[in-house]
Amino acid sequence: MSFPVEKTSSEWQAVLSPEQFRVIREKGTEAPFTGEYDKHMPSSGVYTCAACSAPLYRANHKFKSGCGWPAFFDALPGAVTRHEDRTFGMARTEIVCSNCGGHLGHVFKGEGYPTPTDERHCVNSVSMKFDEKEPEAKV
Repeated sequence: MSFPVEKTSSEWQAVLSPEQFRVIREKGTEAPFTGEYDKHMPSSGVYTCAACSAPLYRANHKFKSGCGWPAFFDALPGAVTRHEDRTFGMARTEIVCSNCGGHLGHVFKGEGYPTPTDERHCVNSVSMKFDEKEPEAKV
């Protein structure tokens, strides 16, 4: 699959930290309860892709799930692409940035959280950056 932002592995390694490269480009996972944004609960702002700066999630879509990673009940429209992931002998739904294809984490449905979508986007902190400013509406 191709994405609007395409770079070689060497180009990604030049702009990402070793941990960001491992998670975002090699589909790794950071240890639970260690990420910068796990307990980060701002009332406004936007989380962006750490690799390409594309807006991904609104701060007010984040919720406390207790899973050890930042959890969101929805992404910004078109910001996230879903793929089936059959690693580790199970079927999960991987989520990647729609702009650069960077691995964000996984989405889980039907867990019973009291959110509007009954979905949990379980996202690696290292895959995101936080911007206090809301993205401007497209006219």
